[in-house]
Amino acid sequence: MPRRRVTISAHHGVHARPVAELARLAIAHSAPVTLATSGGSVVELASILAVMDLALAEGDVVTIETSASADADAVLDAMVEVLAPR
Repeated sequence: MPRRRVTISAHHGVHARPVAELARLAIAHSAPVTLATSGGSVVELASILAVMDLALAEGDVVTIETSASADADAVLDAMVEVLAPR
């Protein structure tokens, strides 16, 4: 399964706008995309409320994962850019 381990570098952590963008990307993808925290919580990125409840902050490390598909890497790369913009 394609996955990415990301250290969140978005200023002020992951708030409403980044979470909405993550949900948009997840919903548009053909397979579920999950986010796992270092503490063991796992949520579907299509659920805005579930992601918001994690209260992700700058410096937190998460893993995002989805099933293998033709566009899985592109979707995960776009999500990484939301969580850790350059």
